[in-house]
Amino acid sequence: MSLDYERALYKKGYKFIAGCDEAGRGPLAGPVVAAAVIFDKNYHNDEIDDSKKLSDKKRRKLFQEIKENAIAYEITIISPEKIDEINIYEASRLAMFESVKRLQVKPDYILTDAMPLKNITIPQENIIKGDAKALSIAAASILAKVTRDDIMIELDRQYPQYGFAKHKGYPTKEHLSALQQYGAIEGVYRYSYGPVKELQQKIPLF
Repeated sequence: MSLDYERALYKKGYKFIAGCDEAGRGPLAGPVVAAAVIFDKNYHNDEIDDSKKLSDKKRRKLFQEIKENAIAYEITIISPEKIDEINIYEASRLAMFESVKRLQVKPDYILTDAMPLKNITIPQENIIKGDAKALSIAAASILAKVTRDDIMIELDRQYPQYGFAKHKGYPTKEHLSALQQYGAIEGVYRYSYGPVKELQQKIPLF
């Protein structure tokens, strides 16, 4: 993973660069999760990459390494109810904003994966496909992805008929079939999303 973005900022005198990314904008079910990560300027790990390019085993290995080596990191989970209230774009932005705000070390620069953060005075750059271009954003994508996957695996234990562990809430053919058969669980599904909105049956969350 290239350090070009971070190195350029270090040369300008910035010290604590926070990378931000999210996971889970596309699924019909489950939360959206974002993370923010700050590394020491001398830290590098060639294995860290866009989470979508990595195997589950590799992501989980790096998940631990990132947490152990980061100067600071935060992970934020935004519920399906909040997604329905403010829309998925704003929910993703909120998750990133909250992650940055809660960092134990205040960043002096922010890199995001194409997500402008509002109401924040810290300088930022919003990089298209940033999770494939900047180490700190890639690390945040891994923290967000593994955290979200674990939530969906836990939901699979509670509601095995939906197959959440396999599709992680994305609208696969099998998932849509289960959704039609069993209905949408309140507190799990995003009712503002088309395939869920079309259903009449809402199953209370117990």
